[in-house]
Parts: sequence; C-alpha cells; structure tokens
Amino acid sequence: MDDLTDLIEKDSEQELFEHHRFTVDPGQDLLRIDKYLQYKLSGISRTKIQAAADAGNIVVNDKPVKPSYNVKPKDVIAILLPHPPKVFELIAEPIPLNIIYEDDALLIVNKPPGLVVHPGYNNFTGTLVNGLLYHFEHLPNKNGDDRPGLVHRIDKDTSGLLVIAKTEFALAHLAKQFYDRTNDRRYYAVVWGDFEQEEGTITCNVGRSLRDRKVMDVFPDGDNGKHAVTHWRVIERFGYVTLIECKLETGRTHQIRIHMKSIGHPLFNDSSYGGNRIVKGTSFTKYKQFIDNCFDLCPRQALHAKTLGIKHPTTGHWMEFTSELPDDMQALLEKWRNYAVSRPHETEE
Repeated sequence: MDDLTDLIEKDSEQELFEHHRFTVDPGQDLLRIDKYLQYKLSGISRTKIQAAADAGNIVVNDKPVKPSYNVKPKDVIAILLPHPPKVFELIAEPIPLNIIYEDDALLIVNKPPGLVVHPGYNNFTGTLVNGLLYHFEHLPNKNGDDRPGLVHRIDKDTSGLLVIAKTEFALAHLAKQFYDRTNDRRYYAVVWGDFEQEEGTITCNVGRSLRDRKVMDVFPDGDNGKHAVTHWRVIERFGYVTLIECKLETGRTHQIRIHMKSIGHPLFNDSSYGGNRIVKGTSFTKYKQFIDNCFDLCPRQALHAKTLGIKHPTTGHWMEFTSELPDDMQALLEKWRNYAVSRPHETEE
C-alpha cells in the first residue's frame, strides 16, 4: 500500500497546491528530509522541497523542520507543495497587466473582468499566466508548471487583486498563508435584495452540485462539500439591491456566489446562480427595462476582489492593498443610486 495516505481535496485556491501527509517506514535509515522527499514524491525537485522547508511548509511530528533534518522511523511528515506539472505547453503573450505593486519577491496584479487566470483545456491562451510569462523572465517553476507564480485565483468574470510569487521561497511562504488563512481577503459585491441586519456570517459547506457538476452548492448538514465561512457587512443600500463587503475565512470555489444565493441574495447578474433575472422588485415594463440596462452596464456577476492583506515573505511586514471598483461596477452603482433617489417608495420592499 502506498505511504501517501492523506491526499487532501483542495478548494479553488488551495487546489493550486498539494498537501501530502504520511508516516515513515519503521525500517527507514537516517536520511536528510530533502533527499527523502525527493525520492518519495516523484517529479518534485530538491530546490522546491528546500524552498518549502525554508518557508515552514514541511512539518515533522507537528514541528517545522529544515532541509537538513534527518528523517527517523515512524516520523509523521506533512508537506505543502505547488501542484503537479503542466500537461501542455505554455505560450508567452503580450497581454497588458495592471501591476499595482512589485518587488523582488512578489507582485500584486489588479485583474480586469473577463480575463482567465491560468490556461486550461478550454483556454490555452489569452490568460493572465500567458501575460506573466511574457513580462517576467523568471517565475517559480516557469518551465515545469501550468500555473507559474500563482498563489490563488479568482473567477474569469470577477475582477480584482491577485498576488503573484516571483521566487520559490515566496511561493511556498505565501501558499502557507493561504492554507493557514492568515491573510486578509475582502470583496465588494452587489447582491439582490435588502438585509435586516448590518452584518452577518454564513457558515455552510460548499462543494460540487450533485445535480450539475459545473456549479457549486451548499450542504447545510455537512455530509458533502468542504467547510466554508463568509463574513458580510452592508456598505450601501438601494432597496432592491445592496452593496456589501465579504471577508473570506476560506477560499472555496464560487464561495461568495453560492453562499449569498443560499440566503436569498444572489449576486447581481450572476448567470450561474440565478442573479441574471429580476429577483427583487416587480416586472412592470419600465422597471424591467431599467434592470436590462443595468445588466448591459455590468455584463457579469458584480463581484470585485477589493482588498488583499498578506505578510511579506521576505521582510515579514504586513502589507495591505486595495483597488478601486472597475468601471462597470461603478456605473452600475451610480445607476442604482439615481434610481433609489428618484423612486424611494418603490425600492422599499
């Protein structure tokens, strides 16, 4: 039986990394852990293993160890590493990048809506990663991974901030922050309906829908999916829709989108989760035309990754970045502000 007994299923961000946990054989001779893991985990370079150890991502018997640690029989080893290598060739493309911060270890990119983060079987080119390859000569595992430098990702039609690692150590260090949930991620979303409270928390397992594998679903009883927590607070009310801030504790696929749908507040114009129709308000002709115009202004789910807080992998300093809402969401909000002012009684429901 293989010693890799605990390959953990990942969420939308953590699936960029793999977590192995196993116990050393009783008859194992003393051996440096970087050499041991290179033997145990085929296809993983010793450099990558050493970077993981330096970042505290190799734990033996619940304690971080250095690459020089000698494994002993029955040691329990856990390691967090970037995902397995690519299965297709990456192409560098001159895709413009909105870089709001950069140093020797990392960069922060403000992704526009409509840009896919990394290549996949339906998007081999035209992604953020293709642009990164064009603009940066050196990225972690540039020649052996389909997601070089990526620490996390956001949906194609979600805009906002992403951190990109420029070194193996930065990649390992940032990956652990996301895995341990020690970073800070805040999103702005326009959702259908009004709220009785000013803030709240949604705790509900999220996983692939049992009816449609293309979308996610919530599982209140916990028998399916993965634990997910979203904190929300009201920013601005418009009656039929509300601007909220969502703070993530976990990073499950479509977490905000499916969590908000689960409490009756799907994201505005979210075609996957029922937000691309009139959810609140009547269907009289003028109102329907107004909503159609709003959909045209923001032809995607109204979701923006606005704030990103991380500990710098080299200096250890806390860094926080914010980005303005993109033009389509700003135009949408302005249209709703004007509507709420001109029809105050209609929007009280």
